[in-house]
Amino acid sequence: MKKYMTLAMCCLLAACSTKEAPPAGTTQSLAVIPAPAKVVMNRGAFEFSGTTPVRYAAGLPGEQVANYFVDLMKRTRGVALTASAGETGSKQAISFELQAREGSQVGEEAYSLVVSPERIVVSSHSPRGLFYGAVTLWQLSAGAQIPAVEIEDAPRFRWRGLMLDSARHYQSPQFIERLIDTMALHKLNVLHWHLTDDQAWRIEIRKYPRLTQVGAWRVPAGAARNDIDPATGKPRLYGGYYTQAQIRSLVAYAKARAITIVPEIDVPGHTSAMIAAYPGLGEKGHPVAEVPADWGVFPHGLNSDAATFRFVEDVFAEVMQLFPGPFIHKGGDEIANDPFTARLSKFLASRGRRLVGWDEILDDKLLPSAVVMSWRGIDGALKAAASGHDTVLAPDPMLYFDNRQATGEDEPPGRIRVLASLESVYRFDPMPVSIAPAARRHVLGLQGNIWTEHIRTEARVGYMAFPRAAAVAEIGWSARDKRDWPDFARRVAASFARYEALGMAYSDGAFAVNATTADGADDSRVTLSKQAPYGAIHFTVDGSEPTARSAVYSEPVAVARGAVVRAAAFAGGERLSRIREVRADGAQRRASGELELCGSAIALALEDDAPLEGPRAVFSVDIQNPCWIYRGVDFDRVHSAVAAVGQLPFNFQIGDEVKKIRFARPETREGELEIHLDGCDGVLVARLPLAPAAPSPAVTVLPRAATAPVTGRHDACLRFAQPTLEPMWVLDWIRFDEAAP
Repeated sequence: MKKYMTLAMCCLLAACSTKEAPPAGTTQSLAVIPAPAKVVMNRGAFEFSGTTPVRYAAGLPGEQVANYFVDLMKRTRGVALTASAGETGSKQAISFELQAREGSQVGEEAYSLVVSPERIVVSSHSPRGLFYGAVTLWQLSAGAQIPAVEIEDAPRFRWRGLMLDSARHYQSPQFIERLIDTMALHKLNVLHWHLTDDQAWRIEIRKYPRLTQVGAWRVPAGAARNDIDPATGKPRLYGGYYTQAQIRSLVAYAKARAITIVPEIDVPGHTSAMIAAYPGLGEKGHPVAEVPADWGVFPHGLNSDAATFRFVEDVFAEVMQLFPGPFIHKGGDEIANDPFTARLSKFLASRGRRLVGWDEILDDKLLPSAVVMSWRGIDGALKAAASGHDTVLAPDPMLYFDNRQATGEDEPPGRIRVLASLESVYRFDPMPVSIAPAARRHVLGLQGNIWTEHIRTEARVGYMAFPRAAAVAEIGWSARDKRDWPDFARRVAASFARYEALGMAYSDGAFAVNATTADGADDSRVTLSKQAPYGAIHFTVDGSEPTARSAVYSEPVAVARGAVVRAAAFAGGERLSRIREVRADGAQRRASGELELCGSAIALALEDDAPLEGPRAVFSVDIQNPCWIYRGVDFDRVHSAVAAVGQLPFNFQIGDEVKKIRFARPETREGELEIHLDGCDGVLVARLPLAPAAPSPAVTVLPRAATAPVTGRHDACLRFAQPTLEPMWVLDWIRFDEAAP
């Protein structure tokens, strides 16, 4: 991802460009996420350099934390420090001290950080707390000076997590290590790893090798099915799995960064890949011939035979050998679980583990130790806490990070029914006011869920996860009265350089410039905006690249026809966002993502399935109602229309809902794109035949078609007339022109 910030930005926001920090009592110089519980700013600063000694007490866990800090500084700052055993608290040194517990009320994640002009001391009574102190120090140490500060810190909730779906799309172990590193940056402490689903089985189980030999691979959907392997004469398979050695390595990597990996083996539903590998596990009447490439909810589930229970217990026995943490997730969503949940809960409890499941497991008889993960809103959490069960909040849609976070034309694929912006995630509170005081102790915390049906690449996982994961971290760590959205936006901007240093992609969506144009008789007015209150929009009107010295946007800009407006967000002289370009040429052109969908039943930003290599288009569409509304077309200036379309496989399991999808009757074999006036049943003003696009799986520009004579401004409805659902035609963009065809 293109860099928008430099490490100098962190230096700027950490107040390392001046000799003295701000006066005591202010925190404007800090750019730490999550916000610490207690901060006292003092005068002065610690002079930091590559020769600064790092000390720890010999034979204590402080050695591991000190070495982690030294390694992190070398990897991300290029500073080669040296850690050694010796007297802690010495002058001009950084010391990591593991101290005796001072009181029973101090949690194991609490820490203290004291920076003075003479020394830096990080202390805690636990290795985990000491690690978090090191992370905070790393965030402060971006420049030559670290402001003098006293921090006393501890988290609000004990479960602060992310869920990574590696079943729908496989991510490399190297990427997962980067994800863990970036989570640790924000003191997130749980990686919920979704390892199995209908589309894949990703974890090696030695007793049942076909789970990965068969279940880890599927045929890609759409045009990729035509990518034939010459060695076999069959389509190339898509997938992968994690060996037990790789898993052990990742578990250890996470543990060293104060993160517990909670594995999820989804049973008894979402088990198509499992059944494809071992057909005897499936229910009668629902055979699975191959690992499916469709998305959605399948009718396949495990049967309740004694042999199937033994199989599942064998699997979980190996899973527990790989993941030593206290929690094992069994999925359990979108299917009746009884008797699976009750039996599996007892099986795990007999081995000292706690079962975690999606909120559907509340319908079953649960042991008191079972944890309910509330995804269907917060109702599951309310019910679980009231009944005495611990709960984790991970509600759809707000903490589902496959929902898009911005509206730009270049946003990656995802769900678009809800805009889960950085601000809306930040304003979520995991402690609903309706939870009774006595039940509040059962709220363990929260997590953001990265479902990857529509997140194909590792870069997109990072883009959809960060910085929204930073918001989850602050919600889970910081007290409610410490949360401040404008200040959080400032601190997020400082985190961009940190993400880049860790090699993690991220979204600038909160700072990205949105632009709309309104054409007048002789000129155009361009309106610019962004989500976050931090920073200002700078723009140019001559096509040149905007800088921090360019004009500052304050009101709609009137420009001549043909002018190019380029804009970006800036703060402190640094650019926070990509450059947005708008051409005020009077053309009435809109991409599908800029149009209004006729419905929002299953509204998605879908990636094209072609070409096999290189960039692909992203289409906004409600798959249950592929139809778009272009508001306020000036038909006084329109004589023709031209559009670009694509075609996709309808690889969605939506049950009987598919029968509700209706299309207009086509006039040709392939069908047409129809343009109607003032509603989809209004006057037909143009019809663009799809035949030229039929041979190509990628985007095709249809030949220009004349529009019927119309005057005034009208809404235009764009819909397809086609004989069948396959292929699913989608709109890429539409343009209304003054030129005749």
